[in-house]
Amino acid sequence: MPASPSSSAAVSVTVLGLGPMGRALAGAFLAAGVRTTVWNRTPGKDRELVERGAVSAPSAEAAVAASPLTVVCVVDYEAADAVLRRDAVAAALKGSTVVNLTADAPGRARATAAWAADHGVRYLDGAIMTPAPSIGTPGAVFLHSGPKDLYEEHLPVLRALGGTHNHLGEDIGRAAAYDIALLDVFWTAMAGYAHALAVAQAEGVSPTELVPFAQGIAAILPPLFEELAGDVESGSFSGAINPMTSAVSSMAHIVEASEAHGIDAGVMRAAEGMTRRAIGLGHGGDGIIRVAEVLGRG
Repeated sequence: MPASPSSSAAVSVTVLGLGPMGRALAGAFLAAGVRTTVWNRTPGKDRELVERGAVSAPSAEAAVAASPLTVVCVVDYEAADAVLRRDAVAAALKGSTVVNLTADAPGRARATAAWAADHGVRYLDGAIMTPAPSIGTPGAVFLHSGPKDLYEEHLPVLRALGGTHNHLGEDIGRAAAYDIALLDVFWTAMAGYAHALAVAQAEGVSPTELVPFAQGIAAILPPLFEELAGDVESGSFSGAINPMTSAVSSMAHIVEASEAHGIDAGVMRAAEGMTRRAIGLGHGGDGIIRVAEVLGRG
């Protein structure tokens, strides 16, 4: 169960954005006994929350004026800024705190933080690393960045969302940097898995037949992540077990098998291209993670 928020008088929060994640956030606050005001650009999404005790605000400015803490969770920073930067909303926010859990690029987080500072708005950035059903449970994972004292001030209320909360540093863009990097791992893996299922099916292997072996591949990855991260930090890129010259051969086989069935191999061609670039720079005997160093050169 999530920890209860502070019992100080008038604990309240406003949630802007009532997509699946925003509704989950508001629901978790309500379940923890936090007075919760909600608002969404498209009306009608707050019905269930209102039935559970949420206050439906007639406007964004009324919503943010209702609470000392506003949590934002919308599709991207363009959508967030379109609400927050309205003159009436900015005026209502002055002196209060915004915790922006919207996913976007680190530069966008820093730009919004600069805007907030110029308008007297206290600002924390953040990211949610688990799906909506995890909110309010021990499995939820939240990343935060920005002023440590501001984070600690609002942590008792944020804990109502359940799970773990991680303050990653004072740099306001740091949570978004983690988010982008981790989602890079996730979506690249999902794209690879989708491609693998398509190729397997073309060869007469059903998805359910492939699953246990795919899970075996996935189980290899966690220790490799740790090992390869150490290689990048130390500058050691040993390819004694599997040099890039061997890896790129395997990639070429995947491309060939895919395209023989008319299956787009663009993702693997991109991976092969990056690897061949590193080999062309003289790193063929190194391990595949040398690609990270090569990419970092620009």
